[in-house]
Amino acid sequence: MSLFLLLILVAMALGIVGFAVHSLFYLLIIGVVVLVADLVYAALRFRRGGRKHRIAR
Repeated sequence: MSLFLLLILVAMALGIVGFAVHSLFYLLIIGVVVLVADLVYAALRFRRGGRKHRIAR
């Protein structure tokens, strides 16, 4: 979960810097790519079920 949040923050930071500085438009594109990759990662992880059940002893 912390990896998911870290990648969201990185994508937002790259997007803001890429939008604010017009000559660094490629950072906005990289931020969008990181955001999409993070959402795909989260969808695959949460679709599998998340937690594994433990057998009580």
